[in-house]
Amino acid sequence: MHPVHLAVLMTSHDRRARTLSALRALEEQRGLPAGTTLGVHLVDTGSTDGTPEAVRLRHPAVEVMSVGADVARAQALRIASRNSRSGGGGGGAAGAAPGGPSHAWTHQLWLDDRVVLFPRALANLLCTARAGGPHTVVVGAVRNAYGGTVYSGRRGRALTLVEPAGHRAEPCDTYDGRVVLVSRAVYDLVGDPDKVFRHRMGDYDHGRRAHRAGVSALVAPGHVGACVDAPSAPDSQEPGIGVREALRRVTSVGELPPRQWWAYCLRHTWPWAPYLMVSPYARVLARAGLGRLRG
Repeated sequence: MHPVHLAVLMTSHDRRARTLSALRALEEQRGLPAGTTLGVHLVDTGSTDGTPEAVRLRHPAVEVMSVGADVARAQALRIASRNSRSGGGGGGAAGAAPGGPSHAWTHQLWLDDRVVLFPRALANLLCTARAGGPHTVVVGAVRNAYGGTVYSGRRGRALTLVEPAGHRAEPCDTYDGRVVLVSRAVYDLVGDPDKVFRHRMGDYDHGRRAHRAGVSALVAPGHVGACVDAPSAPDSQEPGIGVREALRRVTSVGELPPRQWWAYCLRHTWPWAPYLMVSPYARVLARAGLGRLRG
């Protein structure tokens, strides 16, 4: 079996404690194949809480790049990917040989800094990838503090969340980009998340493009980690904010910017794209209008 060289791509913004916890869990991974190396590439988007300094102090092997606060998450992930291909930044983790040239990676791991991996998460992902073959993306399901699945693979046009099975991998159509293992062969076919998507939807688009390229996507057995910051309702659904404010929020970069949402709909939902393009904005406006009337 060929050695595994894993490039871990992370972003951070004002979550110092969470980011440090995620990195500590990464260092404590067990059961990895002999000779496995890790190189961690973290892009911090303008943190004011000392996240980059704390990471450099406690995890000196991690490559840290600081960029402006105007750089959205998907953009930062692409920068981390570029850094992983440039030959800079070493790594290493408990159970893995330190170092290893980052340009020689065999897999990329997208890892959200709010996710604390369980001790054998990487071994589980790599085992699933090995069974699926080189043209397979492996998704790690993440649970919240109460045991419910919050991030995983997705199925269908409605992007239904896939619950992980206990002892087998589950197929999916696309994926949340929180814990995703991408092989070099898949990267060569699909590349990074498309730059048209600055914050959201880039992961879903990546999964759809991978599927069209003949790539399989599997959700690894069981949950691979926990995220105590469970996803909350979008800001545009806040009660009492009014129609104009609801529209401003739903079209913001953090929710569904129209240009990016149209690009996704046009690529992946035709002939329903015009209807699906309009429907989330119409629902938000209707909710806000009804809320004002009831108030």
